[in-house]
Amino acid sequence: MNPSAQPAYGENPMTGIPVPGQFQANHPGTWSTGLCDCFSDVPNCCLTCWCPCITFGQIAEIVDKGTVSCGASGALYFLIEALTGCGCIYSCFYRTKMRKQYMLPESPCGDCLLHFCCECCALCQEHRELKHRGYDMCIGWQGNMDNQNKGGIAMAPGVQGGMTR
Repeated sequence: MNPSAQPAYGENPMTGIPVPGQFQANHPGTWSTGLCDCFSDVPNCCLTCWCPCITFGQIAEIVDKGTVSCGASGALYFLIEALTGCGCIYSCFYRTKMRKQYMLPESPCGDCLLHFCCECCALCQEHRELKHRGYDMCIGWQGNMDNQNKGGIAMAPGVQGGMTR
């Protein structure tokens, strides 16, 4: 790696490995990836194309700070999509909520129009954004909070009972 070159979003300059949350420290108020950068996370891109209700559920649980589970949000998204064909009606409101939480710009167009025209790309971008902010999307809100709280709290080891007759 060229030492004079600037590292990409949130990359460690020594290793080139992305550091979650680092991009936002250097560039507040901007999306960490573009709308069409879906292939920067191929597994999530494929999952979102085939089953967007899972990706949406993961996003909604983090954005709602665990008040609604991934399963409940994903099931509601699936139900709306199955009955109306417009799950984007539900998901666009979460993009708006997420943008307000993290002070992100409404770009390249309005949230509802973006979800209506490019649902999978919008969901993938939101998923990547939360990952770059340090969330492990697979373990949900409570798992992320448990991981965050583990630092510095030491617990005594469990004591097993002795032999009995």
